[in-house]
Amino acid sequence: MINLEDQAKKRMKSLLLVDDDRLILSTLSSGLSRAGYMVSTAESVDEAEVWLDNNDKPDLVILDVRMSGRNGLELAEQLSRHHHVPFIMLTAHSEQDVIAHANISGAMGYLVKPIDITQLIPAIETAISRAQELYGLRGAKQQLQTALDADRSVSIAVGILMDQHRLGQKDAMNLLRDSARSRQIKLAELASLIINSRETLNVRNSA
Repeated sequence: MINLEDQAKKRMKSLLLVDDDRLILSTLSSGLSRAGYMVSTAESVDEAEVWLDNNDKPDLVILDVRMSGRNGLELAEQLSRHHHVPFIMLTAHSEQDVIAHANISGAMGYLVKPIDITQLIPAIETAISRAQELYGLRGAKQQLQTALDADRSVSIAVGILMDQHRLGQKDAMNLLRDSARSRQIKLAELASLIINSRETLNVRNSA
């Protein structure tokens, strides 16, 4: 039986709010929850790190820059480098150095407090949309690079088979395909095995 509540939650975007001001945290959390977001909160960078390590990635993190103890800029770098989670930054002042740091860290947005929900929601939606586009492009680029690497490996393996068996390019390619099919492995995987075994042989011959 379908749980309608669970289905509704799946459609809701998840947010993590990080701010050491409990009043701001409570106000924003309540407003965003009423607007239809799944909202979690953390009152410090340490608390946010624990949350991130023990929960699914949120769609967006909203973090304050100036917090007691470790500041939001430190968390921003971790979100970008290690967690790969998009974020927008909040601060009480429009500080040029903070804005520059936010851009370098990969922030999807930057807002100056005080801010109300009607201002925050468009920024959230824009940030999530931008992040999805960027991550989509990165994924496509990675897939293209993987395909190029595979093609390169296959070409090298074909050259090795041509040399070893005195075959033409077409016959060497057919041999590679037939061998991959009989072993039930991917063409690129067999190509890598052939290349690695050739490298091992070359090392032994030169020893």
